[in-house]
Amino acid sequence: MNETPEKGERIAKVMARAGLCSRREAERWILEGRVAVNGNVLTTPACVVGAADTVAVDGKPLPGLEPARLWRYHKPAGLVTSHKDPEGRRTVFETLPKHLPRVISIGRLDLTSEGLLLLTNDGALARRLELPATGWARRYRARIHGNLDAKAIQSVAGGVTIDGVKYGPVKIDMEARTGANAWFAVSIKEGKNREVRKVMEHLGVTVNRLIRTAYGPFQLGGLVAGDVEEVAPKVLRDQLGISKA
Repeated sequence: MNETPEKGERIAKVMARAGLCSRREAERWILEGRVAVNGNVLTTPACVVGAADTVAVDGKPLPGLEPARLWRYHKPAGLVTSHKDPEGRRTVFETLPKHLPRVISIGRLDLTSEGLLLLTNDGALARRLELPATGWARRYRARIHGNLDAKAIQSVAGGVTIDGVKYGPVKIDMEARTGANAWFAVSIKEGKNREVRKVMEHLGVTVNRLIRTAYGPFQLGGLVAGDVEEVAPKVLRDQLGISKA
């Protein structure tokens, strides 16, 4: 087994690039004793492997690295963005078409949220696109109950701290009002856990429907709830600089 970074990559990164899981999941699998290198079961993620090393997960050889691929998926409300749910609720991955390879999500949408969810077979790509450093905006349509005035909207335009958690700038524009409900376009760049809902609650209103319409350059478009569509290799090259997709 190689011991220095110059001769290989961290085992969790290699597993993620093979599309098995995220790096965090890989580290957990290692601690659970599910990963072996050259026949030796790992007890720590602090392991570097190279091309000459043999990696097995659950007794099966690590699949060969596939070209990075990306899909747009219209997540319906009522699904958990997880491979397994301890409460037994239906998950996104249980409902995907059977012809898809093993994929992971880029970020998450909570149980009641819907709209665009990006999926990929490449864990390293998922991590890259989740980082705020990409500068990509996550755009939503939020239906809220209550009144949200210009002063409230301006108060979060430069960012806000809620319960000790700092959130980046939040751009909010009103679209339409119907009775006690109103639709707003919301744009954020970090995508922290339930960020839009928490910011709206902080402003004294309640989100009763939340639809993600875009993630960076990728749009929900005309995808029907439950549909999944692969992003063309040319688009990956143009938007992400991926030359072997």
